[in-house]
Amino acid sequence: MCSFFNWWSVRYTTEIRYPKESALVATKEHHLNTTSVLLRDFVERRCPSLYSEFRPAWWLPNGHMQTLYCVLGDFSARDKVVYKRTLLRLLDGGTVGLDFTPVDDSHLSPDTPIIVVLHGLTGGSYESYVRAILSPACMPVHQGGLGYRAVVVNFRGCAGVPVTSPQLYSAGHTDDLRQALFYISHRYPEAPLLGLSFSLGANVMTRYVAEEGECSRLKSACVLGCPWNLAANASKLLATYIGRHVYSKGMGRNLVNLLKRHVSTFTSDHDVAKAAAVTIALTKPTINMFDEHFTRIGGGSSPPWPFASANDYYEYSSSHNVLNKIKIPLLAINAADDPVVQDVPTDAEGDGWVVMALTPCGGHLGWFEPDEGWGQVRRWIKRPVFEWLRATGEDFVRSPPHWRPLHEEGGFLKEVGIERLGCKELDGSDIIVSTEGEAGLLAGL
Repeated sequence: MCSFFNWWSVRYTTEIRYPKESALVATKEHHLNTTSVLLRDFVERRCPSLYSEFRPAWWLPNGHMQTLYCVLGDFSARDKVVYKRTLLRLLDGGTVGLDFTPVDDSHLSPDTPIIVVLHGLTGGSYESYVRAILSPACMPVHQGGLGYRAVVVNFRGCAGVPVTSPQLYSAGHTDDLRQALFYISHRYPEAPLLGLSFSLGANVMTRYVAEEGECSRLKSACVLGCPWNLAANASKLLATYIGRHVYSKGMGRNLVNLLKRHVSTFTSDHDVAKAAAVTIALTKPTINMFDEHFTRIGGGSSPPWPFASANDYYEYSSSHNVLNKIKIPLLAINAADDPVVQDVPTDAEGDGWVVMALTPCGGHLGWFEPDEGWGQVRRWIKRPVFEWLRATGEDFVRSPPHWRPLHEEGGFLKEVGIERLGCKELDGSDIIVSTEGEAGLLAGL
């Protein structure tokens, strides 16, 4: 009953934090003249939904209910998306899966914006929070969509992507995204690339744009539910009973089940294989335990992996401390009642390029509000994300980026000056209808 009364008394206005000095951005007015405005003014004019109220469904009044519905709700009949999968073999022997939509894009112009998506912890292109945005975003304009292309970068071992090297992925490993962007920008050289990411993927994307600065192949980024300070948020999860036994152990179980699927692919005498063998034998591990036993060893390439401890991995991989290196427009949205991400940066930094939005409720990747029909919900977050994608994809004029040239060497697409990275497309492709998650893994996280 307490939660019911809290629902009536809670404020619904989103807190928006701008940097003390917003960057000056060039914009197109009705595709004609180019003018310069402050990023703050650009967002206020182009993203009005950020300033509208978000009222959660009354039967999902708090962060726990919103989060659990994201995990347990049935979204199989909604937002169906058909993808065409391309597998990329990376220079280190690993594999990532790129799921493109729409499958037939012959009607789209070469300069149509492309939404580049990173999913959450053990998810993939099938996740309901991904489809809730991509399904309408890739609809034709005359049907109410944005008419964009999109591609979901599925991490190693996720969503049916095979593991072909002694390494998985993590919150701090950005090279797989970097190599995927080599391929996407080479395949669509005229298209602006708009980043959209969720949870763990949001941390990866934030770190990528910070590391690249003005060389980022993403024109803009929108990060949702980013875990920011990994050590602080992992610690706060363990501080409560529900945090430890529901969320942390739930995510730990997901990671162990994912690892079990691929452990046989590791060479038995490799350090990653030894770490995997120990990890899959753990009983009800928290996410911290998984990171201590496996991620710090097998979550990325050397250097800087392996790390001496999970805390060292957290310190290296956190994204809250790299905001001042970002040089493209980045919109970050978190929920104040998110039970998974409780530590959120209080100031918008990023040399004027970062906008932080904190909704009073919404849980972890939920943001469910009432929809038409009894008991039906829809995701409020879709509206501000749509506005941001349209604004940065069509109205924002980026200064000529300082991209390093791409070239082919030994069959691999590489970037000049980075010899350790490269990718090549594998033969064959699959058509994937993504509405259901993988067996044994909780969706929505």
